[in-house]
This record gives sequence, C-alpha cells and structure tokens, in this order.
Amino acid sequence: MSVELSPSRERIMLFTLMALQFTMIVDFMIMMPLSSQLMAVFAIQPGQFGLLVSSYSIAAGVSSLLASSLGDRFDRRNALLVSYIGLLVATLACAYSNSYHVLLAARIIAGFFGGVLSSIVLAIVGDVFPPQKRGKAMGIVMLAFSLAAIAGVPLGLFISNHYSWQTPFSFITYAGIIVLIVAYKVVPNVRGHLDQPHVNFFRSYVELFRIPNHWWAFATSCLVMFAGFMVIPYIAPTMVSNTGMTDHELPYIYLCGGLATLFTRPVIGRMTDKHKHWKVLAVTTFLSFIPIILVTQTLQTAFVWQLVFATLFFVFVSGRFIPTSALITASCESRFRGRVMAFSSAVQNLGSGFAALIAGAIMTKAPTGEILHYELVGYIACLVSLIGVYTATKVKAIS
Repeated sequence: MSVELSPSRERIMLFTLMALQFTMIVDFMIMMPLSSQLMAVFAIQPGQFGLLVSSYSIAAGVSSLLASSLGDRFDRRNALLVSYIGLLVATLACAYSNSYHVLLAARIIAGFFGGVLSSIVLAIVGDVFPPQKRGKAMGIVMLAFSLAAIAGVPLGLFISNHYSWQTPFSFITYAGIIVLIVAYKVVPNVRGHLDQPHVNFFRSYVELFRIPNHWWAFATSCLVMFAGFMVIPYIAPTMVSNTGMTDHELPYIYLCGGLATLFTRPVIGRMTDKHKHWKVLAVTTFLSFIPIILVTQTLQTAFVWQLVFATLFFVFVSGRFIPTSALITASCESRFRGRVMAFSSAVQNLGSGFAALIAGAIMTKAPTGEILHYELVGYIACLVSLIGVYTATKVKAIS
C-alpha cells in the first residue's frame, strides 16, 4: 500500500533517504582506507584489522536476518529513526575509541544497526512509491553508493590526514544528526504492512529453502561477495606498505575508481538487460582477474599505474555485482522475492565479513612493514570467483 505524498514531499523524502544511506555507507567504507593508520596506531596485524572490517559485515548479516522477520512488525518510520540513532551512537563511539577493543565493539554495534537500516530504507521506498515510480525512486536512493566513493571517502581521508583517524567519524556523526532531524520531519508514518498477517520466521524460511534454485542463487551471491572482499579491505594498507604510496595519495584511488563506475555501471546494466545474467557475470568476472592479480602483486610502479590498476579493479569487481543482483532477483517467484532479497543481503554481509577475516589471517606484516602473502589472497579470490560463475550457470530465471 503506497502512502500519498505531494511531488515536492516525495523529492525531499528521497533525498533525505539518500543522505541517510550516504552517511551509513561512508561509515562502513571509511574503515578500509584508514587501515594503514589504524594498523600503525594500534600496532595490529592484518588479521586484527580484518576483524575490524568483518565484525561490521557479520553483525549486519545477523541483523539483516532478524529484520527480514521482525521488520514488518513496526511502523517503518519509527524503525528507521531508532536504527539510525543506534548507528550514530556507535559511530560517535568510534570517534572516541582509544583502544582496539573499544573500536571493535563500536564497529559491531554500528554493523548491527547498519544492516537493519539498509533494509528499512528500501522497504520504505517500496511501500511509499507505486510500481511505476519505484525504479526511479530506488535509483535516487542508490546514488548514495557512488557519492560515497567519489566524495565521502576521499573527503574522510583528507580530514584524517590533516587531523586524526577519529575525526571522520565525528564528522559523519554531526552530519548524521542533521539528517536525523530532517528525516524526523519529512519521512511519513508507514503502517500499511501492519494489517497483513505475520509469517513465522522459521516457517517462512523452510518454505524458501525447499526450492533448489534459491540455494544456487544464494551460493552465487555469497561467493561473488566473498571473492571481492578478500581483496577490497586490504588495497589501501598494501599500497601504502608495499608500493610506497602515501596516505595523501590514497584519496585519488577512491575518487578515480568511483568516477569510473559512474560511467561503467550503466553500460554493464544495459548489457545485463540484453544478455543472460550469468554470461555477463562470467565476462565481468574474467575481466576482473586482470586488476585483481595486478593489485595484489607487489609491483614497484609509478603512482599513475597504481591508479590505473585500482580503477580497473573498481570497474570490474564492483561491476560483477550488477548481473549478480539481477540473477538473484530473477531466481524466484514474486511471492518469494522479499525473503530472497533479505536472505541474499544477509549472506552477502556474512560472506564479505568472513572473507575479510580469512584474508587477514593469511597475511602477515613483516618487521620491515611490508604486508606479505597478498598475492596468495588474490589467487584464492580468483578461484572463488570461478566457483561463483559455475553456481550462476545453475540458476534458472523464473521471473
């Protein structure tokens, strides 16, 4: 059931939700380029840094599972505001963390609320906007991902380089408080779903798992994310430790990579619409092996070439998620789609979390400061990607 809003109110609400998503994504993404600073400040190994990244994703995966069952029992506006407050409190705790373990606890709490928040935002868009407006509305909200890579992360790095690693979290919190106030004013109560009967959590998933096609879709979703996040969190620290890049040069990696995806994502999206999803996934996966291998090797090349390697990585590794999402959406009947997407989001978060954890355990930091065995992580990521392509060929398009 859609909520009636004036066109101007719709626009204000959409941009508010986009701003909310933006702060949430920057809060997650900023940890990875801050890795070299965090490893130096807390004197930690790659495995311990991997735990900082994975703790957020694993907590988000757990909360996504809970949200898929419990989220429909509350007014979505109230759930949104409470979850966002929880995220901002956890982010503020990151800004004042003075030890590794305090920061780890703050990241777990942030991940728990972040995982719930993401699903609530998409549910509000789905409930407020009718089908003929929903695609455009989703597109506006999803702009937050590109803006986070282009503007949010580079700005956060610039701030941390001139102040401290905690300062970006303070800025995110203060910006989030403004977004929270606006959201309180402009997001309407969304209660239409409360009149519908609630399905038992376990019974709903038993029905979902009876269909083998769903299993292949979930396996593909998890494997693609797992392969990507074996490499993604460690690009920044290895470039600083192994190739001689400075913290002041790192923002350009994310700026160029984010800008490139603005142009390449629509192209990959159009290819996904024209061809079988698994074929597009296979092509982007094979092309992604080139930057994965180049990024994970310790190549003493000029900064401009490191920039090219990282940009290609952004284009093809993130590009793989487009046909993967389309594949998962088409793998089920419409009556299952809400549960399929919720569970897919959960396994993606869990997959990315365990990937960062395992990759961190494989690598070690030498006394010279160099991070060792990153090339092995790259080879494993390519192998897991190939398995993901295989499972994708098993997924049948149902709708």
